[in-house]
Amino acid sequence: MSDTDLEQFAENFHQDIIVGSRDVDAGVFSEEQFTDLMLGYLADAGEIDDREICSHQARGIKVNGYAFFNDNEGLDLFVSHYTGECPPVRVAKGDLQQQLKRLRTFFERAVQREYANLEESSPAFDLADRIYQLRDRLTLVRLFVLTDGIASIDAIEDEDCGSYRISSHVWDIQRLHRLVSSESRPEPIEIDLTREFGKPLLCLPMPEENPVYTTYLCIIPADVLADLYGMFGPRLLERNVRAYLQMRGNVNKGIRETILNNPHMFLAYNNGISATAEEVELVDTDSGMPGIRRIRDFQIVNGGQTTASIYHTRTKDKKDISGVYVQVKLTVLKNPDDVDYIVPKISECANSQNKINAADFTSNDPFHVAIQKLSRQIWAPAKRGSQRETHWYYERARGQYQDDKARKITPKQRRVFGEQNPTGQRFTKTDLAKFEQSWDQLPHIVSLGAEKNYRDFIIRYRERGEFVPDAEYFRLLIAQGILFRRTDKIVLGLKYGGYKANIVTYTVALLSKLTSQRIDLERIWKEQGLSPALEDTIVALSRIVQAHITTPPGGKNITEWCKKEECWESLLNKDILLPDTLKPELVDEDTVLTRDVRARCGSDETGTSGSEQLDGMTARHESAQQGDSIDYEQFIQKLTPQKWLKIIRDAAGAECFSREEIALLRRMQKMSGRRMKPKKAQIVQAGKILQTLAEKGQKEGAES
Repeated sequence: MSDTDLEQFAENFHQDIIVGSRDVDAGVFSEEQFTDLMLGYLADAGEIDDREICSHQARGIKVNGYAFFNDNEGLDLFVSHYTGECPPVRVAKGDLQQQLKRLRTFFERAVQREYANLEESSPAFDLADRIYQLRDRLTLVRLFVLTDGIASIDAIEDEDCGSYRISSHVWDIQRLHRLVSSESRPEPIEIDLTREFGKPLLCLPMPEENPVYTTYLCIIPADVLADLYGMFGPRLLERNVRAYLQMRGNVNKGIRETILNNPHMFLAYNNGISATAEEVELVDTDSGMPGIRRIRDFQIVNGGQTTASIYHTRTKDKKDISGVYVQVKLTVLKNPDDVDYIVPKISECANSQNKINAADFTSNDPFHVAIQKLSRQIWAPAKRGSQRETHWYYERARGQYQDDKARKITPKQRRVFGEQNPTGQRFTKTDLAKFEQSWDQLPHIVSLGAEKNYRDFIIRYRERGEFVPDAEYFRLLIAQGILFRRTDKIVLGLKYGGYKANIVTYTVALLSKLTSQRIDLERIWKEQGLSPALEDTIVALSRIVQAHITTPPGGKNITEWCKKEECWESLLNKDILLPDTLKPELVDEDTVLTRDVRARCGSDETGTSGSEQLDGMTARHESAQQGDSIDYEQFIQKLTPQKWLKIIRDAAGAECFSREEIALLRRMQKMSGRRMKPKKAQIVQAGKILQTLAEKGQKEGAES
């Protein structure tokens, strides 16, 4: 890595910070932008699971962000040492140690409940209170110091402090550059089995040489596997095709029950795990079998459910798992370039326990590829007062924007690229998920954090049925993005003092709900901005939202309260009215219905209308049901989102149903996409609507 490459990376990095903080002059806000940008890189690379920005500084303490993981048994705390210097300057070891000390003091005071002097409505108080509430559950605390300088400190030994294992980590601009220049792959996990666990892992090598890989078969104690998961968390599963599914699936429950009730049978019942490594170091053992002493870049590519379930059963159920063993197939690839091709195939072929729903949905998925292609092709209309059309640049993979810009040879070409692709119009996968999920009225999911919200988004995408985005979908998506980002700036300007991210998503979701998604997204796209009436509505709704989320019932933790569906539902129970000035701008129901890209793409094989489907269903029941009302429950449960869309269109065109009845049909469509079972009352009400629609269709058919 040359000094020139590092300086260029640092310059681009600082330009991103400047663009993000241009609306606010305060240096503290620049530090927040730095923290968010730095943690975004680390989250994309799998070094951390997620992040929440939470800036607070006082005498002897400082914190800039945090994330809970491993079912609230692990905590990441982040503190920033932002210099704003470019080229990057060297940061003294003492300065970094001082930042870590202030971060650790914040944690210790929180555990001891010494945070009464913090403002109760602040995110810092919320974080400290949550740490205190989880003090007996936490086992692993990771302290991170982030800096845009070059650190004069490297490794820091882990230490045990009471019941907590505390580790310290330093991320400077140099280390970040190495991460990004290696295609955002996380730093490899290196495990010295002899040092960590007292002895090597016995193994059986494959009998013949192979030019592509070597495979070792091992039996690993469950305690060792659980310790590794405790040390490295989600990083251990970075190449796994899915995240841990908690204890909800039948397979995970079976794993837990076997450990609890028949631990000696676990090896026989469980399929084991498949793992990969870049390199292993073998030693001879007294048994005559070779042993693995050290593993470099260890990754579990199949068996993440087994690993995490073992860990949680030991920690949550306090179960002794010393007699539990797991079989391991460890594949060491001889050519590092084969990793991205072979590892996914190993994972795909080995997977046989849980159905893969979403986490194989990577940046190379056709959905993301299509969005990227559209973002390069479609020109956004010029903003008012300008003649220049621009692109909304979709950064499918972290760093794409800067790479594309850097490939321009002359300064003029780079300037033109920047003008055509403004940094403020760049958006990522997690941004896309926030836009969509807020508009789909899921603010409690968005409040889980960028990465968790993204995972939820892709699961819902798969459950609703995949589709290839078209140009109209892209324009509507960008309109949602403009709405979200403008709401963010409005809320920032109102200076509520904390929980901006929660206020923004709840405000957008509330606006979507109160208008039945009848906001004129088409106009937002054409004008690349919001109308004065819409902005005034956002101001009014954000005040209601801020008051609601910061006064949780029973003094609950505000951050956790925002993540509960109960928070969203209780907000909807309030008597909230839209300003009269916005109502003339709302579009009609037909416009909303035509926005569904699945209908435009013809994803439903049948060309029949909803009424025709109902006519056929009615005819099939005539002989059996004579005179009785038709039981629509079974029929309703088989309806796909696409068929619901056709029924909704027919019902809207029939002009004999109320807005509430149409809204019910739309809820049924969403529940179908999410595989949720409707309530009995909803089925009965929807059945009556369908019956009326079918009878109307029969009558019209007879008259013609």
